[in-house]
Amino acid sequence: MSANDPRQPAAAKPFVPPVVSPEEMPVDYSGFLAVLFGIAGVMFRYKLCSWVALIFCAQSLANMKNIENDLKQISMASMFAIMGLVNNYMGLARPGTKA
Repeated sequence: MSANDPRQPAAAKPFVPPVVSPEEMPVDYSGFLAVLFGIAGVMFRYKLCSWVALIFCAQSLANMKNIENDLKQISMASMFAIMGLVNNYMGLARPGTKA
């Protein structure tokens, strides 16, 4: 290092992230949307909602921060999404529609 370098390597400290409790963590919007779209796919038999719920489940799984709470929400949302897809593609036909 040159004599005119203003940096002080002795004063450098490693970064320590602040501790955040699970109650104070930000809301996982992709997990919440996955649950909403999954329920809409099952209740209203919309194929698109079930597919979107599955995509939001994958996004929420990739961005998971709190393993306990997020895993419960993701598993519930993925069950709704899969149940909606199975119900839409393999379930009984709607009355008034041709198969």
